[in-house]
Amino acid sequence: MPVQQVLLDQRVPVKIWTQDIDERSKEQLANIAGMPFIHHHVAAMPDVHLGMGATIGSVIATHKAIIPAAVGVDLGCGMIAARLSITANDLDEKSLKKVFDQITRDVPVGRGQHDDNRVLVAAAKPFKAGLKSLTDRHPELLKTFGKFSKWTNQMGTLGGGNHFIEVCLDEADQVWVMLHSGSRGIGNAIADHFIKLARKDMERWMIQLPDRDLAYFPEGTEHFSDYVEAVHWAQEYALQNRQSMLELVLSALARHLPPFEVTTEVVNCHHNYIAKEHHFGSDVWVTRKGAIRARIGDIGIVPGSMGARSYIVVGKGNPDSFNSSAHGAGRRMSRTAAEKCFTEADLAEQTAGVICRKDKGVLDEIPGAYKDIDQVMADQNDLTEILHSLKQVVCVKG
Repeated sequence: MPVQQVLLDQRVPVKIWTQDIDERSKEQLANIAGMPFIHHHVAAMPDVHLGMGATIGSVIATHKAIIPAAVGVDLGCGMIAARLSITANDLDEKSLKKVFDQITRDVPVGRGQHDDNRVLVAAAKPFKAGLKSLTDRHPELLKTFGKFSKWTNQMGTLGGGNHFIEVCLDEADQVWVMLHSGSRGIGNAIADHFIKLARKDMERWMIQLPDRDLAYFPEGTEHFSDYVEAVHWAQEYALQNRQSMLELVLSALARHLPPFEVTTEVVNCHHNYIAKEHHFGSDVWVTRKGAIRARIGDIGIVPGSMGARSYIVVGKGNPDSFNSSAHGAGRRMSRTAAEKCFTEADLAEQTAGVICRKDKGVLDEIPGAYKDIDQVMADQNDLTEILHSLKQVVCVKG
């Protein structure tokens, strides 16, 4: 479906791929479109919803400036997925319950992390030099990192919120492993540090903003290059974190399922990140805040909620979306609202057939709190083509 809405009362237009958007999100998009360095237009994906400063599900191209809060606090957050050689015929409820229990033992969730003797710590070691270079220039970060002194032990851990690990079946009953996570506490700390620096710069330069979370770094100023370096560090850490977790999950499956191999190239993609790209005649910084890159031929992952389908897609390279796609279903209501609106019985009903937690602690992640993933996919059929449809049989939440 082509662009459904265009907001025109700003410095540049806002192109929106859905009718399912609230007024506050429109206001956020309008605020972004009014910033002086926005390139050509702002694109809002069909999963668009309210965020910090910038809407989640937005794609923002900028000339010589970056808005740290628009990039977000979970730098490099994204997805990884792999198809396996086994099928639904190789699964039964007993073995899947064992897989669920094994994953929860092997992959720390929430604030959990690995012990010092875990081999996953070694995967974090190559990142030490880059982090030291950053903290040498920003020693105040060391105080923040005090909470994350074991950041190396967070490699291969899931985190909390909407992060998850799933075992799924595709349209041919082939087994897939899929998970969602980012740069963990260390990425969050880096993001928070630079967001605060950007706000201080705006105050120092007496720049008035429609929203304090639109504070930005212009190219050539004191913190711009350090921020770009820090974000790329966190993005690489997030990529490795997902790869390390995938290996742990595959090992967990191998203990309880018949022998298997990974039969497709692993898909590992960010949906909270920045990149330098060329669009509409200019080299610009592209911020994808809850969006994946979808150039012609790009393989991506668009997950649903914990009881809904997810999709493996290939990009169509739509220039109006800055070669982007939705990153998931997108929240329909806040976590607090979901906890008030739904019960544990609703959660059990909406996750029927899935081995997962069904208690109050994950009620804020109930499928009913999210948009309809199939409508999201229909709204963006000019952005991506569906390759595989996945339905989870196991879901481990953060």
